Amino acid sequence: MNFNNKMTTLEEFIIQRQLDFPFASGELSNLLRDIGFAAKVVHREVNKAGLVDILGNFGAMNVQGEEVKKLDVYANEHFIASLRAGRECCGVASEENDDFIAFTDANSRNSHYVVLMDPLDGSSNIDVNVSIGTIFSIYRRRSKQGDLARSEDFLQRGTEQVAAGYVIYGSSTMLVYTTGKGVNGFTLDPSIGEFCLSNTNIRTPELGKVYSVNQGYYSKFPEGIRRFIDFCVEDDDATKRPWSMRYIGSMVADIHRNLIKGGMFMYPPTTDAPNGKLRLLYECNPIAFIVEQAGGMATDGYRRILDIEPTELHQRSPVYLGSRNQVEKASEFLQTYEARAKVGVKA
Repeated sequence: MNFNNKMTTLEEFIIQRQLDFPFASGELSNLLRDIGFAAKVVHREVNKAGLVDILGNFGAMNVQGEEVKKLDVYANEHFIASLRAGRECCGVASEENDDFIAFTDANSRNSHYVVLMDPLDGSSNIDVNVSIGTIFSIYRRRSKQGDLARSEDFLQRGTEQVAAGYVIYGSSTMLVYTTGKGVNGFTLDPSIGEFCLSNTNIRTPELGKVYSVNQGYYSKFPEGIRRFIDFCVEDDDATKRPWSMRYIGSMVADIHRNLIKGGMFMYPPTTDAPNGKLRLLYECNPIAFIVEQAGGMATDGYRRILDIEPTELHQRSPVYLGSRNQVEKASEFLQTYEARAKVGVKA
């Protein structure tokens, strides 16, 4: 064994990068460590879920009208508990809660940050042992230090994020995050209980060979997206098509694969969900920040995701993100066919 090739743990890496954020005085570093700790706890439960009474439905509906899974509740409670105990943020907003939670102790009220999260993305896959994940986003608060957190702290554009990341619980558990200076990935080593640096300065290929979409909704998509999907599966040697359709049903899992290997993920509007399905603050913004930092592109088809001004905590948005050339092509199809429809031109 070569002891000169020492592994870098998440905590060591965060400390090394702390100089990138002198204004943070260590708070951001501690906050990221709190998130890493909670991820380890959830990892433990995910990996033994089949052995305990933690699979299946909790018997309630969340604010989105979706059935809550038992592990959803567990992840939500433990991430909130870890953030509350760490006292490095003044509040947290979760996809699973109706409203944000303002922490009331003095240390938390005097902290600089808020956290938004989807504690367990892809929870419909829990019972069948398919990869699931956690998505998080960190902003500097806008309200006065010492006061309780307010809605204005959470309703910020994605461009204001100071950090964002995701954890994927798969064949191995990985934490991937950015603070606006590139994207790095850490794999959990169960033997020592530490996230260790495994993927440095992740860059996504400009053109991938994969598109990820729930194609079962094809007939309900806008015409431009239906035409784009048709384009994806056409034979064309020049653009190396057809492209493969890969859809797991867990945004984190699809994004992680496409981030590493190239490809795009999309969740267009449908006739049933004209505003899209995914949440702007809990899913679209943090993933868009990561994808852009890795050299990719993220849009709602017309606007950069990170430029959208949020008006409510559970706001939804269509989203197209991943390898730049594919996202640009999808946006081109969407805008072209919408323009034709407006002037009454038939395809």
